[in-house]
Amino acid sequence: MKRGQLIGIAIAGGAGLLAFLLMRSIVSGPSAPTQVAVPVNATEVLVARRDIPLGEVTKETDFRWQTWPADAVTPSFITQADGEAGMKFVSDAIARAPLLEGEPVTRQKLIKPGQGGVLAAILPSGMRAISTKIKEETSAGRLILPNDRVDVLLTRRERSPTGQDEYVSDTLFFNVRVLAIGQDLASKEGAKAPEGNANTATLELTPRQAELLARANAQGEISLSLRSVADGDPKGKGPTAAMNDQRGTSVRILKYGVPSRAYGVN
Repeated sequence: MKRGQLIGIAIAGGAGLLAFLLMRSIVSGPSAPTQVAVPVNATEVLVARRDIPLGEVTKETDFRWQTWPADAVTPSFITQADGEAGMKFVSDAIARAPLLEGEPVTRQKLIKPGQGGVLAAILPSGMRAISTKIKEETSAGRLILPNDRVDVLLTRRERSPTGQDEYVSDTLFFNVRVLAIGQDLASKEGAKAPEGNANTATLELTPRQAELLARANAQGEISLSLRSVADGDPKGKGPTAAMNDQRGTSVRILKYGVPSRAYGVN
């Protein structure tokens, strides 16, 4: 066979093979992408298995381990590195703040029995909890719920310059957080009013303000004026006294030459 014929046969064979490979690739479609597993630096953290409300006693079955990126773990998280001590900590503990399903558990959100009650656990440092009597007409129709903000008013009877009795109302404190209504420390989801007929409201005040409220309870009737959510406490300033009463310093207003109410001054 001549050399030219051999070259022609070789070219034809190569073209046929190329055509066969192209047709095969079209029929079989694109090959599946190769997946490469990239190792991720992760650890196991303890998270809530369900929603846990404030004040509930927890048990081990309320929590589960979940993989979490290691660089997102804070020292307050409970991880598998804590071993049995971590699970022991969350068993028979009291939730001092609500926990959502899947939320990592921190030691600040749980308290063990004997370390203080739930109310003491949720009180900010330096603040005091003090209760006052309420009824429907002095508590916005019993529509005030825990964590609402209120102004505290005192209504008392005084002798007028003419010798007749009159009723006087003063605002004692602005922007006071309601810690509890009756025994309820938190309102249930969708609740429009507290359950039952609670006759006390527990308020968050400074030590001096708590003294003033105790005195006011003996002087007359306390009313709670509900504040709008828009007038809340975004900067965390807490309650402010309408009358800045300090120990041993007061000024008495004269009406027509007759002493009237005494207000504290700085």
